[in-house]
Amino acid sequence: MKTFSRDGIAFQYPANWVLDVEEHANRADAADDEAGGWTATVNSPGTAFLMVSLRPEAPHPADLADQTLAALRGEYEEFDAQTAVEPVAGQPSIGFDADFLTFDTATECRVRALDTFAGPLLLMAQVSAYDRDANDPVLRAIVQSLNVDAD
Repeated sequence: MKTFSRDGIAFQYPANWVLDVEEHANRADAADDEAGGWTATVNSPGTAFLMVSLRPEAPHPADLADQTLAALRGEYEEFDAQTAVEPVAGQPSIGFDADFLTFDTATECRVRALDTFAGPLLLMAQVSAYDRDANDPVLRAIVQSLNVDAD
C-alpha cells in the first residue's frame, strides 16, 4: 500500500495503482499566501479510478456535488443519479450515486463532497462493468481509509 497525504487529507491506495496530482492555480483575487487547490487521482490497472479534489475556492461542499452532477448529466445521455448523504472520514458528506453508459459499457460513479479545515473536498469514484467485481471493493476501501485532520 502507498499513502497520499497533503493539507491534512490522507488516504491509502494499492501500490499497483498510479497516482497523478494536479495543482490548481491560485485565484486572481486570493492573497499570495492563500493556497490553491489540488486534485489527486489514483487509477487502477483497469477502468476504475478515484479522484480526490481539494477546492478551497468553493463556497460549500454541496455546490461541488451540484456542479459535478450537472457536468456529468451534460456529458452522458443515459444518466441516472440518486442523492446520497453519508459520513466520510467522520464528516458528513453529500453527493450522489450514478449509473451511465460509456462506450456501451455500464459505469457506476459515486460522488461525495465534504468540508475540511482546508476547504471543501470532492471525491469521485468510478468503475465500469468491465472490472467492477475486482475494483469496486478496492475503491470503497480507499475511501474508507480517507483521513481528514480535524484542525
